[in-house]
This record gives sequence, structure tokens and C-alpha cells, in this order.
Amino acid sequence: VRVSQPKPLRCSFTLGVHPARFFSFVGLEYFSKMIEVILNDRLGKKVRVKCNSDDTIGDLKKLAAAHLGTRPEKIRLQKWYTVLKDHITLEDYEVHDGMNLELYYN
Repeated sequence: VRVSQPKPLRCSFTLGVHPARFFSFVGLEYFSKMIEVILNDRLGKKVRVKCNSDDTIGDLKKLAAAHLGTRPEKIRLQKWYTVLKDHITLEDYEVHDGMNLELYYN
């Protein structure tokens, strides 16, 4: 059985929701894309973390903490000057495959 991602809605503007959220609301399966995010702490440590595009920043912090050997609460992620909040997804912040994020220790 070959499963592919759902095609985007042609008239999604009438619903006012993102197609991924619509498919999960309707009950159709939606498959998120696996991406690799590079976290750089500017102290010589670069961590490559594989995650899904619909994972939250909190999930990414947990994965990074496992790589770094620290607690997720002690990690702060930034994209330029924007501090990324734990409950928002990578998709919402437009974090794509191969993107660099800044890693700071609190």
C-alpha cells in the first residue's frame, strides 16, 4: 500500500485553517515531514537533531538535551532575535530542513 501526503485544498481560504490542521480535524491522516535542525551554541558545539516538522519547540529541546547531556529547561533556542516558545511548532516558526538555530544555556 502506497501512502502519500494529502494534496493541498483548493479553497482553503474558505475554511481559514492550514490544510494540515484541517486534515487532522476531519480525521484524515496527515504525515509530517522529517527534518534535521542544526543547533549552534557558538562555543564550538554544533548539534544536529532529527525531528518532525509538526513537533513543538519543547520536543526539539528534549531531543537536544538528550544529545547535549543537559536538561531541556536549561536550553533556550533563538532564531535571530526571536526567542522560540515551547508550545509552538517548528512549522509555525517556519523552521525547515537544514536550518540553523542559536542555542543558549540558561
